[in-house]
Amino acid sequence: MIGILLNDTAYEQDIRELLMAFYPGETFVHEKQDDVDFYVEGTCSQNADETKFGLKITNPAGTVADETVFPIDYDVRLNAKTTIKKELYGMLKKRTGKELPWGTLTGIRPTKIAMTRLDQGEDEESIRSFMRDMYLTSKEKIDLSVEVAKRERELLSHIDYETGYSLYVGIPFCPTTCLYCSFTSYPIGAWEKKVHLYLEALFKELDYVAEKMKGRTLDTVYFGGGTPTSLKAEELDALLTKIENTFDLSKVQEFTVEAGRPDSITEDKFKVLRAHNISRISINPQTMKQATLDLIGRHHTVDMVKEKFRMARDLGFDNINMDLIIGLPEEDIDDVRSTMEQVRELAPDSVTVHSLAIKRAARLNIFKERYANLKIQNTQEMIDLTAKYAREMGLKPYYLYRQKNMAGNFENVGYAAPGKACIYNILIMEEKQTIVACGAGTTTKVTFPAENRLERAENVKDVASYIERIDEMIDRKEKLLSKLV
Repeated sequence: MIGILLNDTAYEQDIRELLMAFYPGETFVHEKQDDVDFYVEGTCSQNADETKFGLKITNPAGTVADETVFPIDYDVRLNAKTTIKKELYGMLKKRTGKELPWGTLTGIRPTKIAMTRLDQGEDEESIRSFMRDMYLTSKEKIDLSVEVAKRERELLSHIDYETGYSLYVGIPFCPTTCLYCSFTSYPIGAWEKKVHLYLEALFKELDYVAEKMKGRTLDTVYFGGGTPTSLKAEELDALLTKIENTFDLSKVQEFTVEAGRPDSITEDKFKVLRAHNISRISINPQTMKQATLDLIGRHHTVDMVKEKFRMARDLGFDNINMDLIIGLPEEDIDDVRSTMEQVRELAPDSVTVHSLAIKRAARLNIFKERYANLKIQNTQEMIDLTAKYAREMGLKPYYLYRQKNMAGNFENVGYAAPGKACIYNILIMEEKQTIVACGAGTTTKVTFPAENRLERAENVKDVASYIERIDEMIDRKEKLLSKLV
């Protein structure tokens, strides 16, 4: 347990996030307690001439282990927090002997820095110097950020940010809930007889969106969840037919349906997707180690992953993604190598490599005492190995993002073959285009490019509440979408 004691809480979140990066999984308190490992104390002092910030690391007895005082630009928050985090980073690096691959960057979209500066005409070397000096980011992560940002710009060059939009459809059902998962999802078995009620509400929301966005170009459609293929084949068919009959799909560049859980896939469902000309699907093993699948609650086998993948190929799917997670409990680099070897044999069109992030709502965190003896590791060597395999398969990185409490403080990277990158993935990360989201637990994001800002409208997470309050969900959208010119 770590104590954070501040006389000015303006930078509390920034300090806590950096501490979380050095000490993942730790809890934090804001008062003196006996069971605290150490305290980070911050004191902000101002006079007419300047503002200074003092940082101290003390042990529970009050002995000072390290301290520093430095001036900050208090009136410009970005400058102030950057300075504070750099100073704290130096103290924590000395205390732990660790360097973070991303330096002081704790946000989820590091490529935005490179992307914004490229858009402004800045050269690559200048961007590299900026990220190194400002955020203490490693050369490897800077190179990755710049490479991805350049590829993103190329892939988005034909997207209309002003009058175009994307559609997200959320299916909040799964066969089971995985040990590490915190997404809004409900066991399909418990809802099987009530799915029609959810679809009725969803159809009503889709009708509203189609009418409200009429005249705008629909660029991408993405079915996520949950697991969309938890629905029965006839339910999937009804939903896809609804989309086709309600929206103008003539300019859609990409239509993705996550068929993520192999235990949710049947040949009939694949045939429904093919009949509706779905251009991209995901079949997600997470790992090719059976013992890990059993441990994390994935009710499928490694052989089932391969069987469903080959079935998809035989039915004509030519853009298949596979999601993997690095840092799963009890896995080491040999397990990662085995997974990558088996994935390479299947030759997917894209691979998304996630670093395990343990969220507060995940069972792995809620019941942490039960799982306290599980070994969770993620190393640069493991991350480098996945990148090596991806590049050998002809896949190049095209988007990346980060999450809090990621094992090893690394990142999630999407790799794709030429022409197989997921445009929607880039749009949701870079927040450059309006994405209208329908379904329980979804968030609509409306961008105002000329003003460089974004507004959100959220749907309730609970399925029963979503069904009962669908008119309220539509009203929330109306208040936001009415602001579009």
